[in-house]
Amino acid sequence: MNKISTKVAICFFIVVLIMESFLMYYLHQSIINNRVEEEFSLLLANGANHRDVLIENYSDTTIQHIVLMEKNKNREVMITDKTGSIISSSDKSYMLQEEYQLLISNLDQQKDKIIVSDWRNSSYIVSAHPYIVDENQFGYVLMFQSTNSINQLVDNMNMHFVIAGIISFIVLFIVYALLSKILTRPLIRMKEATEKLSKGDFKVSLSYLGNDELGELSRSIQKLANDLERLKNERNEFLASIAHELSTPLTYLIGYSKVAMRKGLSEEERKHYLEIIDEESNRMKDLVKNLLDLARMDETSFTVSKEYFWASSFLENICKLVMPSYEVKKIRLNLVCENDFQIYADSIRLEQIVLNLLDNALKYSNENSKVTLEAYKKDEKTIISVIDTGIGIPPDEIEFIFDKLYRVEKSRSRTYGGSGIGLAVVKELVEAHGGTIEVKSKLGKGSTFKIVI
Repeated sequence: MNKISTKVAICFFIVVLIMESFLMYYLHQSIINNRVEEEFSLLLANGANHRDVLIENYSDTTIQHIVLMEKNKNREVMITDKTGSIISSSDKSYMLQEEYQLLISNLDQQKDKIIVSDWRNSSYIVSAHPYIVDENQFGYVLMFQSTNSINQLVDNMNMHFVIAGIISFIVLFIVYALLSKILTRPLIRMKEATEKLSKGDFKVSLSYLGNDELGELSRSIQKLANDLERLKNERNEFLASIAHELSTPLTYLIGYSKVAMRKGLSEEERKHYLEIIDEESNRMKDLVKNLLDLARMDETSFTVSKEYFWASSFLENICKLVMPSYEVKKIRLNLVCENDFQIYADSIRLEQIVLNLLDNALKYSNENSKVTLEAYKKDEKTIISVIDTGIGIPPDEIEFIFDKLYRVEKSRSRTYGGSGIGLAVVKELVEAHGGTIEVKSKLGKGSTFKIVI
């Protein structure tokens, strides 16, 4: 009973068996009752016809004519007088008289009637038809119809119903086979697929099952398998990239710390190596911070608390924070916010977004270049753009720059210091605000990052 096909088959058999039994019983009884009613009606009609002829032409000749007409093996006729004595009968063996003597002698009917209707236990069904010619001439015309034809009909019908029952069971087995193929087998395949997924095997292939519920379930499992396979690959790539990103500054830290501890180094050389160690330490700190930000976003453990605040003061404070770094690299930072307006956002998260974009512009801009931070209001939306004149992004790589740990110009990553995480954090934070971010870039001429919140 653990297989769904067995459960479906048993339930299907029980339901169909109950329904079929009820319908066959109803049909069986209806056919028999209709047939018996037809026999009763025919017997009453024949008896009434003989009675009417006898009333109109009462004579020995008429009586003999009536008896002669009903002289066959299935039907008999008997005519009695006012005392209940038999005047004439088509039954010359007197078996009917002996069998129904008590019934014949005790007749007291005023109209045509079936007086023996038990066709199952009696050899004949009997109808009585009273006739009155005059005060001295009256009695009954009795009609006897053999029940053999009815019983034969019932026997034949029972045989046909048994055959129909056997055929029904055969059909049920065929339907079960079809159900097993159409319904249960795909479900079993989907069950096997989910078991493979639970064991970490995401290479699942399910066949197309149409547009019904089974088809939708199959496509959902297939999509889940594909998504899990993609996530597994991304996770492996992510872990490999993290290991690489962490190993590089660690290698520098270990190597230059050993060099800095050597005896005989001049103070200037030792200071140079310590500056490299400090630079790599800060690089690792930023990397770990961005990784923590991404982890919080993936776990949905961070919240966005929106409030209204003024744009000018907010952006000016950000520019003050990054200005020393820009001055060290001799890059001019311009703030363009002509009309002050209120921003409805999470100020802490928005500051993180803008700082990441400005840091990205700083890394990929050359000395003596310019970076512009522009903000304005349009259609109740806040638009903030960071425009640089740096190295730009190749057109075929723009769609990937927001992927985790994806970096443009990988061969020069050490030169520019990118980790491939900052823009991924920016995109997640912008979308958490219900906003969008887009990029326009020309290789060698610079990039523009525009966020709409």
